[in-house]
Amino acid sequence: MASVEVALKELMTEVEGSLGAAVVDYTSGMALGTLGGGKELDLTVAAAGNTDVIRAKVRTMEHLGLQSQIEDILITLGTQYHLIRLVTGRNGNGLFLYLVIDKERSNLAMARHVLKRVEAQLEV
Repeated sequence: MASVEVALKELMTEVEGSLGAAVVDYTSGMALGTLGGGKELDLTVAAAGNTDVIRAKVRTMEHLGLQSQIEDILITLGTQYHLIRLVTGRNGNGLFLYLVIDKERSNLAMARHVLKRVEAQLEV
């Protein structure tokens, strides 16, 4: 099992082109930990904003009567991919991993693979 700090380090080192990562509580919108980011990528602001994205998607799924669970959400920008992966383990209910990667330097499939592995190992 990996702590928040270990999970963030794995995401930043194992995914080439990683720009920032966070573990976020989407019930409150608070980041439990962040790594990377910078002046142009405020991960605490992104954590709060992406909490709204998850809440909106969950509401929409409820209105549609969908019984499935969200695995991940991908937001594509001009130069970046923003990946949101919900934590499904018993200790991670209400949490998500957030990873921002450079579109030109990263492999999206590998990033999703690493996110899935880190999510499975996360212990909060």
